[in-house]
Amino acid sequence: LVAMEMEGIAIDPAALGIIGDELQIQIDDYAKSIHHHADRSFNIASPKQLGEILFDHLALAGKAKKTKTGQYKTDEQTLATLEGKHPIITDILAWREATKLKSTYLDSLPTHIVAETGRIHTHFHQLVAATGRLASSDPNLQNIPVRSEAGRKIRKAFVPREGFTLLSCDYSQIELRVMAALSQDATMIEAFQNDADIHTITAAKVFVVEPENVTSDMRRTAKMVNFGIIYGISAFGLSQRLAIPRTEAANIIDAYFREYPAIREFMDRTVNEAREKGYVETISGRRRYFPDLNSGNQNLRGNAERAAINTPIQGTAADMIKLAMIRIATLLRDKSYQSKMLLQVHDELVFD
Repeated sequence: LVAMEMEGIAIDPAALGIIGDELQIQIDDYAKSIHHHADRSFNIASPKQLGEILFDHLALAGKAKKTKTGQYKTDEQTLATLEGKHPIITDILAWREATKLKSTYLDSLPTHIVAETGRIHTHFHQLVAATGRLASSDPNLQNIPVRSEAGRKIRKAFVPREGFTLLSCDYSQIELRVMAALSQDATMIEAFQNDADIHTITAAKVFVVEPENVTSDMRRTAKMVNFGIIYGISAFGLSQRLAIPRTEAANIIDAYFREYPAIREFMDRTVNEAREKGYVETISGRRRYFPDLNSGNQNLRGNAERAAINTPIQGTAADMIKLAMIRIATLLRDKSYQSKMLLQVHDELVFD
């Protein structure tokens, strides 16, 4: 980790500047559209003003939630539940993502370039995430979104040394593979062994259609459930994320467990064992303790149960990539390769 921190990574400030200018135009366009939908100008960055526009002026929610200070809640989760009810919501979410990207990366990354090396040197932390994942700070290079167009452009502004190439390698769906291994679910193991698209297979089973008849919406739902299950998602949580009724979400989760019964057994077994022992373990034997599993407070207990299910999965994936990093670092050193390992982004390694 120290060698990776010392090596750093280069960025192209001119490219970041161009992306920043393009993003500012987008931000201004979103703001215009938001003000048009609201039929007035207001400060979009002010939760108080935004809440008044959404809930008083546009009357968007039947029962709007308020914070302790008495103003309306306008956090990500609240807005997600309103998506589809008015076009202003989509614009606000897009505006927020764009402004966050601009301030967090485009405006700030160039200030992290170290004069002596001309490179950015992030700090890796081993003891921040309880699951054993590495964290990165000053700047955080593990959070650049890969799904949005702006995020992909920011990644392109990272450049290799002269005459070199940046290479990114990741583990494909590592957490789902670990879950398949831990639960020994025959259906999921078979899907991975046949190199099938796990989200399409899940959608076909949950919606009872042939894999070739799975629509993109069905696959998106299945993907949300596949990854949500790892984090102990509830019917309420799924209904919010997919903007569907809670009963429909509950039916989808029930169908999922009918098709993958060993996963349900694994989850129940993990929580019961953790309650008895007080801890869970990753495949390599790293422990995490959960005193709240026997708490009288339902919220604390529920959070501990979800974390107990997730830790062996996410923790094992974190252990695996750390072992891979140790082996690769040894290989690069012993064989005197010129290639350098620069970054770790959870299930992905970036080399120069």
